[in-house]
Amino acid sequence: MLLHIVARGRIGRSPEADLVDRYLKRIVWPTKVSELPDTGGKIPLVGEQTKRILLDEKGETLSSTQFAQKLERWRDDGVREARFMIGAADGFDDAARDEADLLFSFGRATWPHLLARAMLAEQLFRATSILANHPYHREG
Repeated sequence: MLLHIVARGRIGRSPEADLVDRYLKRIVWPTKVSELPDTGGKIPLVGEQTKRILLDEKGETLSSTQFAQKLERWRDDGVREARFMIGAADGFDDAARDEADLLFSFGRATWPHLLARAMLAEQLFRATSILANHPYHREG
């Protein structure tokens, strides 16, 4: 299953970009990052076997293990792509939220978009490590 991060804004050369790259390189599953302009820009089409996950302050807060279990279930059900959407400064409208398969939150705090991207990359690495029984994740 492809883990695809689609983010508004450019990360450029920055410490956050280094973190994203560091974690994505460690993931054994296929990964992809697409960047869109802050406003406008065409959102890539969603295929039939694609799950759309919006990072949203109104979303569910999942533990790393719960997040891994969700990815595992999708993978085992034949989902080809999990597309993680990071919106612009104003987030997503209600219509986008209604179309999402999952609203996912890193908590009630507001996070800068560049840091949210790095946090997502780390959680994707952690989740795939959990599923591979790698000792990176220590629960409890």
